[in-house]
Amino acid sequence: MRGLLLITGGGIMFKILSQIELKCKRCRFNATGWYLRINFLRSKVVRHLIQAGHEVHVVTGAPDYVYTTKTQSPGLFIRKVLLDCGAVQADALTVDRLASLEKYIQTAVLTRDSILAAEVEWLKSIKADLVISDVVPVACRAAADAGIRAICCTNFSWDFIYAGYVMAAGCHNRSIIWQIAEDYSQCEFVIRLPGYCPMPAFRDVIDVPLVVRRLHKTREKVREDLGILDSHKVLIYNFGGQPAGWKLKKEYLPEGWICLVCGASEDQEMPSNFIKLPKDFYTPDAIAASDVLLGKVGYGTTSEALAYKVPLVFVRRDYFNEEPFLRNMIEHYQAGVEMIRRDLLSGCWAPYIERAITLKPCYDGGVNGGEVAARIIQDTAMGINHISHGVRFSKICLPLYAQCLFAINGIIFYLNHSSEKKFCSPAYK
Repeated sequence: MRGLLLITGGGIMFKILSQIELKCKRCRFNATGWYLRINFLRSKVVRHLIQAGHEVHVVTGAPDYVYTTKTQSPGLFIRKVLLDCGAVQADALTVDRLASLEKYIQTAVLTRDSILAAEVEWLKSIKADLVISDVVPVACRAAADAGIRAICCTNFSWDFIYAGYVMAAGCHNRSIIWQIAEDYSQCEFVIRLPGYCPMPAFRDVIDVPLVVRRLHKTREKVREDLGILDSHKVLIYNFGGQPAGWKLKKEYLPEGWICLVCGASEDQEMPSNFIKLPKDFYTPDAIAASDVLLGKVGYGTTSEALAYKVPLVFVRRDYFNEEPFLRNMIEHYQAGVEMIRRDLLSGCWAPYIERAITLKPCYDGGVNGGEVAARIIQDTAMGINHISHGVRFSKICLPLYAQCLFAINGIIFYLNHSSEKKFCSPAYK
């Protein structure tokens, strides 16, 4: 094999890459080009790839130091290219639909021809054998134009997410949805993760178990390192950001509880019953060492809460339609309590925490999705086909396809905003 091309848009591929690296030597890949497009892939993955003998081409908008601080190697190449933009958040819990759509237009629509020309040339120059996208649409088209096989790995697709934004902006933008769907249809298949939303643009589907990061330390060791007594109950706060100017207060927690805070700024002051975790603290270890998790519903949070059977107190995130499908999985496995936003901001946490600690999460499915996906990726690169189950996509159905996405998004919007769930306020039961 000459090279394996990876174009990723998020953290899922970070987890899978760790599995791929462990198997590369065993499979004896003679990879001379790894191409990564990432938002927050950690430098140690690049380090593992280099140590395994690969030449690593990182194409990213992240600063160089993310990859070069601990990895200095002639086999590391960084190329700054932005291929998509995801969603623009107005705050930790709200996606700005119009700003997200406008940014995507500026980033990937108006510049599409030049992006494709540059990426096709690049792909050919590194002699890549396979493109893996999570889930950058134009990467799939670039691979097809370069004559290289492509697959995606995800629990959602941007045509589905952006369809809701097009509804808000006006249907004159619906051609964006058609273009994204057509790009995805260039993939051979999608590796589909649990809690998935509708993704009919992909020709074929292969389902895998939850992708979950492995633990590095035991629950007891984590608590010992953080100086937490056995008598304390532990809440982990993991939102990926906090409202501006918001201060955490001691009275937010029930008596006898400690809260581990992820992502706090260096100058943020903490009450005595709150512990600020270091920036490089391994989050899965902290989650597994906790009794309750407070956060928003994203794939990483959901998968690790289920895998480690930690009850999740969650607050809805507006206008990101991946969430209802993950929420359904949380509720199915009796692993979640919904908190209304005003109670989060006002500090009325105790009733939700006390309700969550009584739950008995019952997820009993696989947690080796990273290993399974890695095997599929490697086999595909070597020409070994896996049994898939999907319907071949046709360009003829694009208008109907878009209308279906709009209809589904409309239903989701109505269900999310028509009323509050009664169990949202356990304080008033």
